[in-house]
Amino acid sequence: MKQKVVLATGNQGKVKEMSDVLSDLGFEVIAQTDLNIESPEETGLTFVENALLKARYASKMSGLPAIADDSGLVVNALGGAPGLYSARYAGVDGAAADAKNREKLLIELKDIPQAARQAKFVSCIVMLQHETDPSPIIAEGECFGEIAFAEKGQNGFGYDSLFFSPEVNCTFAELETVEKKKISHRARALSVLKSKLANKGA
Repeated sequence: MKQKVVLATGNQGKVKEMSDVLSDLGFEVIAQTDLNIESPEETGLTFVENALLKARYASKMSGLPAIADDSGLVVNALGGAPGLYSARYAGVDGAAADAKNREKLLIELKDIPQAARQAKFVSCIVMLQHETDPSPIIAEGECFGEIAFAEKGQNGFGYDSLFFSPEVNCTFAELETVEKKKISHRARALSVLKSKLANKGA
């Protein structure tokens, strides 16, 4: 019998990406949106802190173990921006946010030469057994690349169409989903999570 776990996100891209892996680990994944749970205000100063905030709130509201991910794009030339504010970089919420965020990023980097457009995607995933779990499982993953001068590709979400990965010689949005799952920051964090859960005998 699979263990129920609430996934502390309303982002359907994340739900799809994470559910497949977590299902293979023996979890029945329930998105917090299916339980009418809103996300709390993200007041942390790091990806880890924000992930913990979201997981604790989802666990408190659902009474279930919770898994939360906080992730973002870190661009060296912008002092680490958009960073923690990646999802709301342009100050817009909802369906229009991704396009507005990419548009703002391109404007901010318009005078930056290719050699100085290094960036990384960061994902931090935490798992709590209950709201006050003092020993959360923390798994982090990163992938490195650079910001392209124009969008390329139709797959993915967020900044994928601007994130060029030298590892695969294309943007994340040009990859098939199955290929992206092998190398993305979230895939790497999930791999660490999987390993840590196995070591705990979960």
